[in-house]
Amino acid sequence: MSKFIFVTGGVVSSLGKGIAAASIGKMLEARGLSTASIKCDPYLNVDPGTMSPFQHGEVYVTDDGAETDLDLGHYERFTNTKVGKDSNITTGKVYYSVITKERRGDYLGKTVQIIPHITNEIKDGIKKVAKDQDVDVTIVEIGGTVGDIESLPFLEAIRQMKWEMGANYCLNVHVTLLPYIRSAGEHKTKPTQHSVGRLREIGITPDILLCRTEKHMTKEQKEKIALFCSVDREAVFEAIDVKYIYEVPVAFKKQNLDNLILRKLNIKRPDGDLKRWEDFVIKRLKNPAKEVSISVVGKYITLPDAYKSIYEALVHGGIANNTRVIINKIDSEDIEKFGAKKYLKDTNGILIPGGFGTRGIEGKIKAVQFARENNIPFLGICLGMQIATIEFARNICGLKNANSTEFEKSTKYPVINLLEEQKKVKNMGATMRLGAYPCKLQKKTKSLQAYKKENISERHRHRYEFNNEYRKIFEKKGVVFSGLNIKKNLVEILELKNHPWFVACQFHPEFKSKPDRAHPLFQQFIAASLAAVADK
Repeated sequence: MSKFIFVTGGVVSSLGKGIAAASIGKMLEARGLSTASIKCDPYLNVDPGTMSPFQHGEVYVTDDGAETDLDLGHYERFTNTKVGKDSNITTGKVYYSVITKERRGDYLGKTVQIIPHITNEIKDGIKKVAKDQDVDVTIVEIGGTVGDIESLPFLEAIRQMKWEMGANYCLNVHVTLLPYIRSAGEHKTKPTQHSVGRLREIGITPDILLCRTEKHMTKEQKEKIALFCSVDREAVFEAIDVKYIYEVPVAFKKQNLDNLILRKLNIKRPDGDLKRWEDFVIKRLKNPAKEVSISVVGKYITLPDAYKSIYEALVHGGIANNTRVIINKIDSEDIEKFGAKKYLKDTNGILIPGGFGTRGIEGKIKAVQFARENNIPFLGICLGMQIATIEFARNICGLKNANSTEFEKSTKYPVINLLEEQKKVKNMGATMRLGAYPCKLQKKTKSLQAYKKENISERHRHRYEFNNEYRKIFEKKGVVFSGLNIKKNLVEILELKNHPWFVACQFHPEFKSKPDRAHPLFQQFIAASLAAVADK
């Protein structure tokens, strides 16, 4: 039977519960344990798929086509865990299931209540992942902040699980804030005390505290927190600010957090180290041999989490090339107003990520044109590929005002149009082309050079696709369709013949990149951008 670690947070949001959960998973895997990861989100949406990136950040897509919380991306980047549709449990999903059962009559006339029906549904969802994946430890992050009304059913569910299974099977890790008041020159422990107090009011006493802080804690501070929060002295850990998130597992391990977790769960495993992680990832992040500048031209630039996996995958590509990647975040609407040259003249590579809607589209088209005409390495992802298609159609193929039917339904030249399977879709939630699909790479292409194999599988999230009616004219003008879904006859990747490195893909390669295993397209994109630096 799997054992469970529940990660909660208090005081404020954005304390790094997801990074903490992923780091714990990384440490346990180093000890030879298999792990599964779950994120419980208290919002009423069934999934984040219909939310604006400004509301929720990026939507992370799994192989099985689930639209999930971005923290699942952290789990996959840090560990070998495989996340799927069951790995993100939302209040909306829980209530939807319970109400469906009630309508079927599954509850045999009983009054349906938060306890036990909602909490049982949550517990069943958690246990299902542990059973299906057959792992040693399942790590469950509870979204939100202790004290929020929305989180209460989830907290009650994990309280019940520990009572039912026993202390050796369930461990509560609480991430809290330890603010440093500069004017007073000291840490203040009251926020942590209050946070733990709220947790204890609902019946949960944390086994381990991770105190998020910008300065190192003293022994006296740890003892004070232990005393007032009723936890062991050795169970108070500092979660100090670090420059790179990939340093967190190393920082925790140096404090022997993994040893305490194993002891409290009554698990015996030989010690393991994170030496390769430190040597390959951390050292290259801190002391790279080279540097490159990459411009990300997007429409959700003001919210960093909107392109979280993109930014991380660029960092991974840098690690693979022993290079520091300087990311310039450029709003495509600024390019519309002031032109591409002002923002892109000194860049070494240009990336256009995914997105929806007409806002900022013409700015992205100008960015693609600038990359193409100035031989700047270019990577287009999802909408980025569609933008590259529109730009090439207008400026090289002579198809004046060519467009996507997403932006202009009556366009004379619909080089991007709605997938046939999407034309009858009415509900917006979970109805895009989602999840992993196969792609066959063509010989003598930059894509095949990157992947080093002909058959690949990548994750998708889109409704619109390259219009096959325009393939011949594009090929005549110098486009190579280097990746194809053979079964559905869909374009997956296009390249330009007479360009140092111009690759655009309909899928999302960023979702399969890891710090110690950079995605091939990002690795090659950074390598090509480095070559551009050398040419200058």
